[in-house]
Amino acid sequence: MKRTSAEWTSVALLLLAPMMMALLPELALAQAASPFLTGANSLQTNILAWLTPIAIILIMVLGGMAMANRMSWGWCMGAIIGIAISFGAPQVVTWVRGMFGV
Repeated sequence: MKRTSAEWTSVALLLLAPMMMALLPELALAQAASPFLTGANSLQTNILAWLTPIAIILIMVLGGMAMANRMSWGWCMGAIIGIAISFGAPQVVTWVRGMFGV
C-alpha cells in the first residue's frame, strides 16, 4: 500500500513532536543568558575585585589613624557602612526585587 503525502506528514509530526517537546524548556530558558545580564555580572565581578584591596587598605589606614587618635569616629562609621553597602549590594538588590516581585 502506498502512502500519500498527508499520511507522511502526519507520521513526521508524530515523530518530531516528542523531540520538539523536549526542546521547549531550553527555548523557554534561552533568554536567561542575555548579553546585558552577562555584562552586568562581569562588571559587578570586576568592581568587587578592585574594591576588595581598596577596602582592606582603607581599614588599615583607619586603624592606624584611630591608634594615633587622629580621626573622627564619624569617618570610621561612614567607611564601615560604605564597605558594607558596597559588598552587600547584590543581596540588597535581590531582596528589593523579591519584595516587588520582579
